[in-house]
Amino acid sequence: QVQLVESGGGLVQAGGSLRLACAASGRYAMGWFRQAPGKEREFVSAINWSGSSTLFAHAVKGRFTISRDNAKNTVYLQMNSLKPEDTAVYYCAGRSVGNNGPSSDPVHYVYWGQGTQVTVSS
Repeated sequence: QVQLVESGGGLVQAGGSLRLACAASGRYAMGWFRQAPGKEREFVSAINWSGSSTLFAHAVKGRFTISRDNAKNTVYLQMNSLKPEDTAVYYCAGRSVGNNGPSSDPVHYVYWGQGTQVTVSS
């Protein structure tokens, strides 16, 4: 049973930073998505199996970074210069074994975490 467990969400003022972590029970290409109230789930960032290739949504490019520690099977999303519009539940997701590239398409992910709330106050 593959498990993804997010941590690191919370309440922060605009301009602040948070680091999310996603601990997996194995090593997969991973992505982060978010869903704000009343909106569809949207892509945030992704990283390939080795960590050598990353993708970012336009809305977060230059503010967020994604990295991974393969010894710990953990992926991180460092979020800087946070804005109120970044408020959402953030989900990490994993691709199946053998699909090692990053992807912005949620249909390419087969494993999902339970989500962690990020709230940015103005």
